[in-house]
Amino acid sequence: MAQVFETERLKRFAIAVLATYGFDAGDRAQIANSLIDADLRGIASHGMQRLGMYVRKLDHGDIIPGKHGAILQETPSSALIDGEHGMGQLIANRATQLAISKAKQTGISVVSVRNSNHFGAAGYYVRQMSQAGLLGVSMTNTNPLTVPTHAKDAFLGSNPIAFAMPTASDDFVFDAATSTVSFGKFEVLMQRNQKVPGDWAIDETGRVTHDPNQLVSNMQRTPRLGGVLPLGGLDEMNAGYKGYGLSLLVEILTGVISQGPLSADMGKGERGISHFFLALDPKLFGDPIAIEARLTTLLNRLRQLPPLVTDEPVLVPGDPEIESYRRHQTTGITLEKKTITVLQKLADRFQLNAQQEFKF
Repeated sequence: MAQVFETERLKRFAIAVLATYGFDAGDRAQIANSLIDADLRGIASHGMQRLGMYVRKLDHGDIIPGKHGAILQETPSSALIDGEHGMGQLIANRATQLAISKAKQTGISVVSVRNSNHFGAAGYYVRQMSQAGLLGVSMTNTNPLTVPTHAKDAFLGSNPIAFAMPTASDDFVFDAATSTVSFGKFEVLMQRNQKVPGDWAIDETGRVTHDPNQLVSNMQRTPRLGGVLPLGGLDEMNAGYKGYGLSLLVEILTGVISQGPLSADMGKGERGISHFFLALDPKLFGDPIAIEARLTTLLNRLRQLPPLVTDEPVLVPGDPEIESYRRHQTTGITLEKKTITVLQKLADRFQLNAQQEFKF
């Protein structure tokens, strides 16, 4: 059964687990904050559920504590960072802050990263840019998950794109995989013992599967079999080739530009995820306050459109996450039973259960 937990309790637990691997206090806080932020925003696939995966990667040496990346090339408006196989959140935070600093000086900046790790939710980083008064873009490639149009098996990653821009109220944030959904959504369905609700994935025969267990199992094989469909779905009739094109665009801006491993090659044992960050100062085009007001007006006009169904108002991207964030700050974070079991095993393993708050 799912349970609700106080936010700070979960954050302290994540920090305690990370401490056993030698992360310093600042690094522990950065990583834990990204996990909690995802859960608060209703993105369970990138929240505390991910802690078990990070522990496995730390155990296997895929993630190296204490690494923050090395700058290989740099200009006033760009940088190439080697993540040195550090924790994705730490590398991405460094790249984000570097992009912000450069954009403040030059108006626009691009930071490319290779040899990093899973960095959590892409929206977490563009939100930092918008809070600094900038437009922000972040992308990452991933392990192979997405099946290109007319192909049989996964080759590209879920390859998300995130964009953020300041408004007069809550900043506009769009964050989405270029596959129908991210891999973590299938893990959430497994935890809830639910079927895949849509035509999101195909099995090794090319048929649509509604069994999340089958998809997850096939993605853990070498080579991977079947996979998740690109945005748009199974065939050209449903414009799946457009999602395929977007996924390829992300692959080019991450794995190709950074000269890191491609998604397909990560499925064959190569290590190292690539990221892309772009920051843009709206002052290049006029008064930032006027531009913010114009965006705010646009978003409100969308929200005020007459809904097709009376009790289902028109939303803009990011609205559900904002509502979730506000609600969960008051109510706490709900974790599924299987995630709770993983946390309990971690507490037992690292002997944290001597503390009452770490007994799940």
